[in-house]
Order: sequence, then C-alpha cells, then structure tokens
Amino acid sequence: MKLFSFVLLLLTDFHFCINPYSGNSGQESKDQACTIITGAERTDIYFPWLTGKKIAVVANQTSLINQTHLVDSLLGAGLDVVKVFSPEHGFRGMEDAGEPIQDQVDKTTGVPVISLYGDHYKPTKEDLAGIDIILFDIQDVGVRFYTYISTLTYVMEACAEQGIPIIVLDRPNPNGDYVDGPVLEKKYASIVGLYPVPIVYGMTIGEYAGMVNGEGWLKDGIKADLRVVPLKGYDHSCRYDLPVRPSPNLPNADAVCLYPSLALFEGTVVSVGRGTDYPFQVLGHPHFVIGSYAFKPESRPGARHPPYEGVYCLGGSLTGFAKEVCQKERRLHLSWLIYYYEFLKDLPSFFNDYFDKLAGNSSLREQIIAGKSEEDIKATWQQGLDAFKVVRKKYLLYPDFR
Repeated sequence: MKLFSFVLLLLTDFHFCINPYSGNSGQESKDQACTIITGAERTDIYFPWLTGKKIAVVANQTSLINQTHLVDSLLGAGLDVVKVFSPEHGFRGMEDAGEPIQDQVDKTTGVPVISLYGDHYKPTKEDLAGIDIILFDIQDVGVRFYTYISTLTYVMEACAEQGIPIIVLDRPNPNGDYVDGPVLEKKYASIVGLYPVPIVYGMTIGEYAGMVNGEGWLKDGIKADLRVVPLKGYDHSCRYDLPVRPSPNLPNADAVCLYPSLALFEGTVVSVGRGTDYPFQVLGHPHFVIGSYAFKPESRPGARHPPYEGVYCLGGSLTGFAKEVCQKERRLHLSWLIYYYEFLKDLPSFFNDYFDKLAGNSSLREQIIAGKSEEDIKATWQQGLDAFKVVRKKYLLYPDFR
C-alpha cells in the first residue's frame, strides 16, 4: 500500500462495527468458501487408534467437534483421557499473551491440566509418565510468532524422546493462501519462532508438523511417531471462518487477517489496541498527533494492564481497510510500520528488545531505521522465501494453486 493511501486512512475515521466469526470473514480474495470437515470431526479415523489407551490431549477452547469440546467427546465415547496439556492463553483461552499459566484441574471434567506456558514449554518425562498416546488439536492462524506451533513442536520432541505416538487433528489455516516475511535466523530462535520459516508460512498445522518432523528440526534430529488426521474438503484457496476466537485478542476475522502485519508493532512503542474492542485492528500512540482516530486501552480479561492503560492513543483504525487488505492484498504489509516509525522515531526507543525476535532477524529493524522502502526490504527476503517454498512444497497435504 502506498504511503499516500495510508495518510488518507489516518485522516479518515474508518471505525465501524465488526461482524463476529459467524458472519463475513472479509477474506473474499480466497476463491471459495469451502465445506470443510476438520480432523477432529473425523472420529471414525482416529477413535479406533485410542481404544484401550491412556490418552493425553493438547487442547484449548478451539478444540471443538462441532459445538462439543474434544475432551468431552472423548470422555463421552468412553475413552480414557488422563491428562490435558494447555498452551499460551490456557485451556479456556482467557489468559493474557505471555502470561505464565499454572497447572490446574479442569472443573468440568476433573482431568488434570498441565500448563505448557508456565515454568516449562516442553512436557517433562514425569508429565508423560503413563501416557500411551497424545492428541494435538489447536486452531492455528498461520503466523510464525503465534506460539501454538512452538507448543506443537515441543510436544512432538517430548513424544519422540519418550517413544509416545502423537496424532495431530488438522485444522484450516485462515492465512494459508500466501507465504511472506523474512525467514527466521537461528540466533533469534525463541518461543515466538523456533525454526527457519517466514512470518507467514502458508501451511496447516498438520502440514507444519510434517515439515518439522521430515526436516529433522527436532532436537538431535529425532523423529516423532506422527500421524495427521487430514481435513476433508480443504485446499489452500479456501476461505474459512473460525468458529471461535483462537486467542483473546483475535476476536474476529479482520484481526486474524491483519495480525501477521500488525503483530510486529508489539516490538515497538505503538499500541495495537489491546484493551479495546478492536485489538489488532487499530494502531496508536499518545504522541501520534496526526491521527484522527482515538482509543483508550482499559484493563480487561485477556488484556490485563495493556500498554497505555487509561491513556488516549491517537492513530488510525483499520477496521474498514481490513476488507481491502483481506480481499486484494494478501501479503505482509510493512508500510504501516515504516510510517509510524517516521513519525515517532525521535522517541527514546521506538523499537524494543522483542522486535528482533518477532522479525526473526535484526535486519528488518536496521532497514527501517536506515529509511529503506517496503519494496527494497522485501527484495532482501526473496532468496529465503524461494528456498522455504521448495521445502514447504514437500509437506503440503492439500492442493495449492499459487
């Protein structure tokens, strides 16, 4: 998007009511709204694998078979679920981003819930004691720094070490129709990016699991005993409306679509609207005087004590522009980041230490500071993207029309 267009965006109030997930996803750039059967729904395939086994489930609020939670479905079928592992945001998906989560007992089922976002990310040998098989069923959004794929790979590694099979129940990727962004450099590996993949990698979580296993990226090159229950009716051009928010601050399809570009702002002084009704759909800062749109973050569940709590931020709302981005410009957008940097670069530190981890390198920050254009920056990604696409292609389970 041209800089002039963004100036017009900031000078115009695009704020309007967002449709929930049950409505229009705003992703009409994808060729069709497909009738998709998720891996979790294909119980005829994987229930027989679970009979007579002691089962652990890696799950959260997205782990649904129609409107019934996977754990309830398994227990209702008489299967022996002995433990649940939960990712960032917790089993019920209500905890803040980055907030450590404690172990608990699920009040509904009485099953112990072990946090993989507390004092450890990877299941320990003791955590897995007595487990015969693990089911992984979490809705991903196809972005490298969204930590559910890191949880998946830590679980795969632990299973490989302990000789426990893992079944991934595949789910569609709402950002699965494109690949973009810098490929992560090894020295910047962290929970928000473990392996050499771009920010947007264009794979379902089942495809991603196959790539991690097949490329030998687990510790010491070990391989998990991995099975993927595939989607039915899906290809990478499909539009998919998520039936439930995947995390507290991705409340609708516009936020999911904008997240790959706007999450980079989490490594800056700019607010992405945590603590408002429009997280990852607005941008602002108390000193951004040109903005005509204002919002005031407030503490709330899923965004306790957000940046600039109780302080008005000026900037722009992308709630209207999201439709154009999601329909016509399916790519990672840097213009917004470059633009805000130009207006706020005289602050003591526009970027924080988190930015390089999100970017997966130090180059992006250095290029923005140096005044490089979006086109010039993206040109430096191309070699890495081309190499990744060759690797990616080996593990695709569904047609890819790009």
